[in-house]
This record gives sequence, C-alpha cells and structure tokens, in this order.
Amino acid sequence: METRHFIIGTAGHIDHGKSSLVRALTGTDPDRLPEEKARGMTIDLGFAHLVLDDAASGIRCDVGIVDVPGHADFVKNMVAGVGSIDAVILVVAADDGWMPQTEEHLQILDYLGVRNAVVALTKSDLTEDLEDAVASVRHVLQDSPFADAAIVPVAAPHGIGLDDLRAALVTMLRSTPPPADLGKPRLPVDRVFSRQGIGTVVTGTLTGGKFPRGGAAVVQPHGQATHLRGLQHHHSSVETATPGRRTAVNLADVAVAEREHRSGVARGDVVTLPSLGSAHDTLDVVIACSSRESRGDRPLRNGQKVVWHHGSAGIEARLYLQGVRQLDSGASAPAQLRFRGKVYAFSGDRFVLRDVARQRTLAGGLVIDPDAGRAHFRKPKFRACLETCAANAGDPAILMAALLARDGARLRESLLLKSRWSAGELETAAAGLIRAGSLRAEGPWLIDCAWWESQVAAAGSLIRSWHRARPELPGLDAAEFQSQAAGLLPDKRLLDPLTASLAAVGFIRSGRHFRHVAHRPALPPQLQVSGARLRAALARNPVEPPGLAELITSPLDRQALKFLCDTGEAVQLDEKAVLLSDALESLKEIITSHLAKTGGATASDLRTVTSTTRRILIPLLERMDREGLTRRDGDFRRLRQPPPPDGKQAG
Repeated sequence: METRHFIIGTAGHIDHGKSSLVRALTGTDPDRLPEEKARGMTIDLGFAHLVLDDAASGIRCDVGIVDVPGHADFVKNMVAGVGSIDAVILVVAADDGWMPQTEEHLQILDYLGVRNAVVALTKSDLTEDLEDAVASVRHVLQDSPFADAAIVPVAAPHGIGLDDLRAALVTMLRSTPPPADLGKPRLPVDRVFSRQGIGTVVTGTLTGGKFPRGGAAVVQPHGQATHLRGLQHHHSSVETATPGRRTAVNLADVAVAEREHRSGVARGDVVTLPSLGSAHDTLDVVIACSSRESRGDRPLRNGQKVVWHHGSAGIEARLYLQGVRQLDSGASAPAQLRFRGKVYAFSGDRFVLRDVARQRTLAGGLVIDPDAGRAHFRKPKFRACLETCAANAGDPAILMAALLARDGARLRESLLLKSRWSAGELETAAAGLIRAGSLRAEGPWLIDCAWWESQVAAAGSLIRSWHRARPELPGLDAAEFQSQAAGLLPDKRLLDPLTASLAAVGFIRSGRHFRHVAHRPALPPQLQVSGARLRAALARNPVEPPGLAELITSPLDRQALKFLCDTGEAVQLDEKAVLLSDALESLKEIITSHLAKTGGATASDLRTVTSTTRRILIPLLERMDREGLTRRDGDFRRLRQPPPPDGKQAG
C-alpha cells in the first residue's frame, strides 16, 4: 500500500472540544503543558499522529495533527500551527454553534490558502435538534472556501461519529495533493528545547524538500550556520526527513535562544539550506481583506503598523499600500511590508496580518518579491511590476518576465530562487520566455529583451555622441566607454555581453577605442582651414615637402598636423620631417626594389634613386631599419631578408 504524508490542523472556538477530539482519534493527549492541564484549556500547539487506510484507493495516509488553541489570547499560537498544513478539521460545538473565534480561525485559514476541510460538529449529543445545528453551520460556510466541506456530527468522549469522521478525512485526503518536493526544504520552528547529551532540538512541519542527516543547514533569519546532527519523524530516527511530515531536528552548534534578539534558535526561525538565499528587511506583497461581514468595517490604512504572521513567526512591520490610501472589506491591493530586522520568506508564501495589540485579524496576503527594495517602490515601473505579479501570482513565467522588465537583468541562479517553484519549473518558464523572444540568455544572465535593446542603443549613443563632439579622434577611449556604459547596467559583469551586442549593430573596438564602423576621423570646423593648407603643402612635392618650421605657423596648424598624424594620413619622421602616408609608402617601395636588385646601396645612391634629400632620406632609412625592412651595413643599406634567387622559393 502506497503511503502518503499529510499535516492536518484543528481550528475552532475555545471549549468546543478540539483537544478531546484529537485525543479520541489518536490516543494522544495534545495538551502537554502543566498549565494546560491545570486550566483545562489549550494554550500552545499540541501534536499527535494518525494513520488512515484508504482501501478504495490503496493509499495509506500518514497524518501529523497539529492541535491549536481556541482562545482569543492565543491566536498567534494558532496561526503558527496552521501555517504549513494541508487540510483542517474545523471544530464547531453543536450546542454553541458558530462563535467569534470560529469565524476568526476560518478567515485565517482562508488567508493562508487552506482549501481542504472537514467540519467536526462536536458535542452532538448535547443538542436537541442536530439537523438544525448542521444546517446552521452549512449556512455560515456558504460564502467560504469550505462551503462543500463534509459536516460530521461527533461526541468524542462517547466515541460517537469517530468512524464517520475518519471516513470523511480519508475522502478529503484522497483529493488532496501530497506535499511537493521542490528541492527547497524549510522547517518553520514551532518548538525549541534542549536535552542533556543531545543538545538543541527543534520541531516543525518540513515543507518544500528533504533534509539529509549530517547535512549543512542554516537558521534564518539570522543566518546561523549549523548541521543536521539527527532527524526524527514521529519519534523515529530517519536518515532523510521528507516534506509534509512533522520533523524533529537535532541542530549542532546552535543554542536555544533565551530571549528575543539573542543568538540562538527560537520559535519563528526557519531551518533551511545555505544555498537558498538570505533574509531581507522588505517584502513586496499583495494584501486582501475578507469580505465576510463579521470582519467589521475598520479599513486597513496606509502606513499602519501590523503584526506579520508567517510560518511560525509573528513580527511587527509597517504596511505601505500602493495606489490606495486604505483597504476596505473585500478589497485587495499591492503593498510593501517593511521590517526593522530581517525576515525569511519565499515568493508565493501566504501570511496573515493582525493588529499590533494582537486583538484581531486584519487581512491576509501573498509574498511577491522576498528581496524587495524600498527606494523605488512608488515609481511607475516598480508599480507596474507589482500589479502584474499580484494579478498572476501563480504563474512563474509571468512573474519572471515582470521582474526582469523591472530590473533589466538578473543572474539566472538567483531569479526566483526564494520561491515555491522548483529549479526545473523555473528553467521551463525561462526557456519558454526565451523561445517567445521576451528574454535572452547571456551566460549566467537572464535579460529582458526590450530593456537590453534600449541599453545597447544607449551605449551606441555614447559612442555616436563622442564622434560628434570629437570627430578628429578615432573613437571613444575604451576605459572611458566602460566607465560610462557601466552606469547603464545593474552589474559590471554585463559589459562583455553589451560589447558583443554593440558589434552586431555596427560598433567595434579598434585598438584602444570604441567606434562605429562607418566613422572616419575628420577635422573639426576650426581646424579645417589649417588642415587644407597642410595637405596642399605636403602634396606639392611629396618626396621633399616643407620642414616643420615652415609648415607650422600657428597653434591651429599644430593641432591639424597632430590630427593628420593620429589618423595615419601623414607621418612625422623626426622633429623636422613630415610626409604624407602615400608618399612614405612610395619611397619605401622604391628603396626596397632598388636594394633587391643591387643587394645594397649607400645613402647617396638612394638619395639619387628617390629624388629626395638627406633631410628626408636619413630619418626614413632609420624608420625602415626599426620596422625590420632594412639593416645598416657600414655605409650600405641592405634588405634584412634578401629575396631568394630567381625561380626558387625559400625553404
């Protein structure tokens, strides 16, 4: 028989028999504290274990039960217990009927996304009209997620209806999806204690993945490193803890926190893997207020201080609504929660908001971005992102596209890492967006295509603007370009992909400059007269042009000559001689051809051959020596590598 694991919580008003029902079903008394025994009421969370066999489907349901307090003063404990449940037993006493805490518990379950329930109508032996009691509960549930839930009359002390309740639970669990293994294990800590010879032990409901015994772990939100010394499911040691089960973990090198904000582990912390990100002080969320009449008409106000209940934690935060000043019953809106310290949450996590006096439940919500920023919260691009995510919170592809449209580029490994989607689901979403042309992959980066095109265009504009401002230069200095382009990007590591994309649209790196392929250096207007005069003077007698003293008559002439030399149009041989580049190449060809025929020649011979003077010839020959074309041999110049004999090739 296949075994599936589930967690079921209880819910309901105080003294409606939740703990008695758990005791009758499981044989375990969930009230474990002496104070609970003395007062006859549940104060903190209690736990029990139940096995239900479903003969029709061949499935054995291994169920961990979390019993919660029903008193108004202990709602924070109730929320801590139902944060990770798969289903609920909603307990209503037949003689009392629907009560205030029943209603508040129902709203909390709704906010947390619990959709599977069985109603246990307890104390059914104490009512004169059982049919009316059932109808009354059905009426109250009609506008709730549990409108179609089975209602089972029971009288736990007498064993009445327990088999019917077990059967209803089996039917409910038959259609309840088993807990998913996303490869992202989290254990919200709801109990902490220390045992002599063992050390610190924490318990909670493991969700999202597996824990291996001996594996590395971290306690969030403080980031305390630890490892999983020992693991148990229902008092039995295991090598691997699996999701959807009550789990006890023996933590190494972590103490029990004795008071708030002290180093150590406490209820509200989360045990998880070091690879699953870190805690943060701001969350982007979507908030919803119940439309049920019993909630009251007090709106949720912008800037209001609230208590954020998530997992087993209850932490004060400041709420900032986006687009509205207050949130009334039945309304929802994107918002941001800001904390004094850090909290650890995933995109897709549900939570409950209560007032700071801890007297009433205000709203519920869903985490959109667990690593949100405060500075740009109200900017249009960030608002559009949050609104899109809020409307499509269950679609990883839409969230991924919206976050990248907002941020431009993100490292693939970190995008939605802290989310309720597996790595495989995120990879599938990214691949679909890439195929659709919404995203592009550049090494480890995922990039929004529209944003990337705008950044490439902006980087190209930097180079074009430089060409317009300094047309005499070959391009924008590479170091200067990288400095300016880095301001366009969220991370300097994107500079290489940016350069590659620029090349695809006609911008290249040439030497130490970036330029457009069509750019040719040109004299700026103020130098054009000087440039034209210099070109004409050098061209009148290319092999014997005027000396520098005759050419340069003003600072503008000097700037124009520098431009001609920088662009390669002219070459300065020494402090006296300048040639046009074409004339230089012509003279070099004449000299090498003559030396190839004669084997060697003196400067006097070469002066005659080139029809130039020693003022030009000597610095020219020295240049050819440096370039490796010729070598000096006494009074002779010879080719450095003479050509092979006619008709033969060098071996």
